[in-house]
Amino acid sequence: MTKLRVHAGVDEAGLGPLLGPMTFGYSVFRAPCGADELWRALAPAVSDQPGADGRSFVVADSKLVFKRTARCRRRLESTALGFLALKAPGRRPHTDARRYLFDNPRELALDAGSVDLHPWYRSGAAPLPRHVDAGLLELRVEDLHRALVRASVELLDLGVRVVPEAELNRSFDETDNKARTHWLQSRLIFRRIWQQHAQEGVELWVDRHGGRMHYGSILAVDFPEASVELVDESSELSRYRLTERRGGARRMEIAFAERAESRSLPVALASCLAKYARELAMECFNAYWGRLEPGLAPTAGYTEDGRRWLADAERALEREKIDRSALVRSR
Repeated sequence: MTKLRVHAGVDEAGLGPLLGPMTFGYSVFRAPCGADELWRALAPAVSDQPGADGRSFVVADSKLVFKRTARCRRRLESTALGFLALKAPGRRPHTDARRYLFDNPRELALDAGSVDLHPWYRSGAAPLPRHVDAGLLELRVEDLHRALVRASVELLDLGVRVVPEAELNRSFDETDNKARTHWLQSRLIFRRIWQQHAQEGVELWVDRHGGRMHYGSILAVDFPEASVELVDESSELSRYRLTERRGGARRMEIAFAERAESRSLPVALASCLAKYARELAMECFNAYWGRLEPGLAPTAGYTEDGRRWLADAERALEREKIDRSALVRSR
């Protein structure tokens, strides 16, 4: 892939569960090195090794960064809130869970009415951070900022898009296809990166899901203002070059790759942002239902345990008259 100075990555979490939202993360960097070289450029402030979390922000596939232990919750929260703080006033970490989930950035957020169909997201939540000390995190963010400055790396943009259950079900009904819904939600982020950063030329990596290998025709539909050139299509990697027509300056190379988190730091960071959003959403979910039904065991929302939770929560669900289309995914 041509060496471009702007590197972006997109990833998702929560494609398969029965309960809870699907979440997307993205990040965009300007750097003199390649996306795969950013780990070395930012070391030791950043590492792809989970065991380095004592001194580094761990940026790697969220499946490596996070398991359901206290240490892993601290590790994931530090990475997500730490990098987001770089773009916040005064480089102060987020403190509002709802804003992290549904206003981060506002341009990618669903309207408030769609969110408010889910009272577990509407209700007040404990302030952030929840698992790390806020003061210590602020100090670590300053170290991270200095590491980026030393490496001549700039974080241009990052954020999440959270798609709650009712919106997912609406889209599933419309598309009759989970993969199509996944693409439509991802497309909003691809378009944002194209519109805001492709004047400089963007290298965008996307973690590939499922067996799809051909993306050229769908990119041509979703980017009608650009010519789409096939660079490579294989079982592990599909690459395309988008060039704006009619004298426009935008250009973007987009790669859909197996295990893209290991090839691109921006994808790895996107993975962590999406996973933290998913975990934070489920914390809100469990806190809400735990208040209504004391003793109800929390759930991560995945199929088997989601079914257990639905059986255990049956009394509370009947009492609250919750619309199941805002609670249980249809696909």
